[in-house]
Formats: sequence, structure tokens, C-alpha cells
Amino acid sequence: MQVAMNTVVSMTYKLQNSDGDILEESQEPVAYLHGGYDNIFPKVEEAMHGKNVGDKVEVSLDPEDAFGEYDDNLVQIEPASAFPSKDLKVGMQFEGEDETGDVILYTITDIADGKVVVDGNHPWAGQRLLFTATIASVRSANQEEIEHQHVHGAGGHHH
Repeated sequence: MQVAMNTVVSMTYKLQNSDGDILEESQEPVAYLHGGYDNIFPKVEEAMHGKNVGDKVEVSLDPEDAFGEYDDNLVQIEPASAFPSKDLKVGMQFEGEDETGDVILYTITDIADGKVVVDGNHPWAGQRLLFTATIASVRSANQEEIEHQHVHGAGGHHH
């Protein structure tokens, strides 16, 4: 079966930065619902379309195709007293909202002199990435997956 609209694609993948460093690599196959459901980067989904089990896909992703450009406006300095926890550590994450109400995941990047630096950018924002995947399986999506717009069960979403 070929990768097409409303198929569940299971794959192993590797994501590297422009220096060749591996940022993320699947050990077990992961699945996504193919067909414009925003379950995977659109440029990757385009490259997967029409492929078969065993095929390998390699896609170069510019920042706008992946995690976006780095936005200096998403870096803020806050007083440590603004945080409910006194056990703040670099790397801790928390959710906040922007002025439109969209949820942003912030990461603490520095703590000094009673101040906390938080960054709402994805850690890989602004980076050019290489996405390499091998298709492990392709099957027709069931009606519930199509209605919910994501994969259920192994490798997918569990309700």
C-alpha cells in the first residue's frame, strides 16, 4: 500500500541539525495520519506521499518549514518572585499565554541575581534541519482516526 490521503504511516526517523548532530532519533516506529492533518511537518508529508514500505525519505527543512525562526521577543526576564516555586532550575518548562491566548511552552535558560530568563522559542527554532525516515508500514486509517484527525493505538494517540 502506498502512502496516500487517510493512511496511517509508521516510520523510524532521525532529525539532525546542520552540523550533523542527531537531535532526535526514534528507536521504535512512530505513526502519523497522512493527509494534511498537521501531524507532521507539511514538507515531510509531501515527500512521504506516494512512497511504499521500505522507502527512505530525506528532507531538508529550513526554519520556516520546521520550528520557525528564532524570535527575540519570546525571551523575557522575570523576577524570581513571579514564580510559585522556589526550586527553579535551568531547563524547567512551564506553559504561558501570549497576547492572543495561544499557549507557549517556556524554558528557563538562566537564573541569576533574583532574575529568571525564560525563552518561548522551540529549542530548535532558527535551525536548518535534516529529517530522514524509513517507512515501516502503511495502512488505511479507520473512521475514528479520520474523525479525530490522529492515529489511535500503537505508535499513536491513546484516549
